[in-house]
Amino acid sequence: MIDEILRTAEEKMGKAVESAKEDFATVRTGRANPQMFQKIMVDYYGTGTPLAQLASLQNPEARTIVITPYDKGALAAIEKAVRDVPNLGATPNNDGTIIRVTLPDLTEERRKEYVKLVKAKAEDHRVSLRNIRRKGNEDLASLKKDGHVGDDELTRAEKDLDTLTKNHVDAIDDAVKRKEAELLEV
Repeated sequence: MIDEILRTAEEKMGKAVESAKEDFATVRTGRANPQMFQKIMVDYYGTGTPLAQLASLQNPEARTIVITPYDKGALAAIEKAVRDVPNLGATPNNDGTIIRVTLPDLTEERRKEYVKLVKAKAEDHRVSLRNIRRKGNEDLASLKKDGHVGDDELTRAEKDLDTLTKNHVDAIDDAVKRKEAELLEV
């Protein structure tokens, strides 16, 4: 039972770390990156649809993304969705078949804002890790209450869960440091 609780917690924490890394990838650096556009939702025939499902994204130059819609009827909706993205600062150019998005150079002030944004996102993901740990501790406590495990086993399992949590928090912290270095690189 203890192994199952720890394994479940580890899987959820691993997913939380991956989610954090994906979230950090959506924050733009000085270079254009198609991942920045992955989570943009486009109003496609009344349904919110991820941009990645509606178009291919290419990166021909350092600060340019070319969006080629699979359905030309979605051009206007995609252009509007890209234009409405906060913190992007880009103006999409629609030539009737593709949308070309050129990202402006980042100022030092803007870079610092993005670092703050990444740190705020990291804290949200750390909170989710702590919530997973809390749920694991509750499950372990219920095992003790039901008489399935002893005090020594419970203490050992709680220490294992804390170690697991620390390792995953450290993974998020490492990802934040890498993203911060990438953002502040001129």
